[in-house]
Amino acid sequence: MSITNMKELEEILSRPSEELINTMAALEGDIIILGAGGKMGPSLARMAKRATDKAGKQRRVIGVSRFSTGSLEAELQSAGIETIRCDLLDRRELEALPDAPNVIFMAGMKFGSAESQALIWAMNSYLPGEICLKYSNSRIVVFSTGNIYGLTPLAYGGAIETDEPSPIGEYAASALGRERIFEHFSRTLHIPVAINRLNYAVELRYGVLVDIAEKVNSGETIDLSMGNVNVIFQGDANDMILRTLNHAACPPMVINITGPEILSIRRIAEQFGQLMGKEVKFTGIEAADGIISNSQLSHRLFGYPRVSIHQLMGWTADWIMQGSARLGKPTHFETRHGKY
Repeated sequence: MSITNMKELEEILSRPSEELINTMAALEGDIIILGAGGKMGPSLARMAKRATDKAGKQRRVIGVSRFSTGSLEAELQSAGIETIRCDLLDRRELEALPDAPNVIFMAGMKFGSAESQALIWAMNSYLPGEICLKYSNSRIVVFSTGNIYGLTPLAYGGAIETDEPSPIGEYAASALGRERIFEHFSRTLHIPVAINRLNYAVELRYGVLVDIAEKVNSGETIDLSMGNVNVIFQGDANDMILRTLNHAACPPMVINITGPEILSIRRIAEQFGQLMGKEVKFTGIEAADGIISNSQLSHRLFGYPRVSIHQLMGWTADWIMQGSARLGKPTHFETRHGKY
């Protein structure tokens, strides 16, 4: 099966599992999604609304973003999601947001961090404290990143949640700062929190697989410096992360969210070459470490992803060869120095 158009893609990205529908049936109260205008926010908001409707619950799903460009705000409204325009760093606008017992914190900054160190610390480390004060009576699900672990030897099978963080660069350090601020307020204000360390969520318009497939398709050389990655379909990542509403705790529950495999960049590129009928060129040598996470805990809690790497690669190859829409935002997954 191929995905041939945006409607099909949006449907599968926001399709809730039966387990998520059950979670939404048991969950009480509205959901507010802070940072709903990013790459993952729109599909997560749609998924939360679809799961709520299928559960037969009356609940507001509220998406908060600047919504400064494009038609996204209207699209979310047409899906039954309330929207609020807000600059979360503006204290007056933040305080004006409605209360909600369930908060999904997706706001953050990664790309451009090498040139905007002050802003990235404000977004990733200062803002979480403001969110905790505003929503001290809520449960909060937090998007974080596997980058906080730094480079993990492949022989370890990926970093686990209890490993000591060793962030490289200001983005990863500020992301660890985000976690520490949420942990502090969880402990002192007794806020139930779930922290999801994600890497890497992919779909057909964006992500590590798209980056590699585009290079293979255009005959560009593949950099093997970061020789291995984890990926997970964005729909599966959003489904699991929404289900962590049931696991928010004081102190925070920390969960790695990614696919079960450690994938070779070389092998992925070669397989795309076979699918696309293209010759593949490489440069560099694979390192013995990488930004790799072990996701056994999440799979024990939520099961394996519904979409396999085999299915993802087939969808991605077809999508790229069709010339279908992409977001045009490289992930820079090959970066080892932490500067994005």
